[in-house]
Amino acid sequence: MTNMILALPDAEATHKFGFALGRSLPAGTVILLEGDLGAGKTTLVQGIAEGLEIQDSIESPTFTLINEYLVGRIPLYHLDLYRLEIAEVEALHLESYWDGLERDLGIVAIEWAERLPYKPDNYLQICLNYQDDGRQIEVISHGQLLDLSFIES
Repeated sequence: MTNMILALPDAEATHKFGFALGRSLPAGTVILLEGDLGAGKTTLVQGIAEGLEIQDSIESPTFTLINEYLVGRIPLYHLDLYRLEIAEVEALHLESYWDGLERDLGIVAIEWAERLPYKPDNYLQICLNYQDDGRQIEVISHGQLLDLSFIES
């Protein structure tokens, strides 16, 4: 497990960090996003999408649950579990996004991932928290080590 903590002073820095992720992470990466309402999860995903060269407008799929962006350098599967209880999430069988066909084809970003009753073997956990001077982001790589060296540059 690799762990790093970074300060992100504003939404622009959060978006820029997401862009770096989108440019650097390989297809098959699962990103589990955690943090309070308004902490920057969707802003981060918008940056990831831009880094993946996705031209669509990225909105949080709070009511649709899943938005799939298939036209870009790598597809993005954006999920939002905010409105769901753990039992409802379990019934969706979301593991098909990391165990199924999508596994090697795209990047999966799941907002409110703390509501997942199960997790993939390999994933990037990103926790966003408010600080007095902006946001703090903690990035934890679980399972097979992902190269996060681009973050320090």
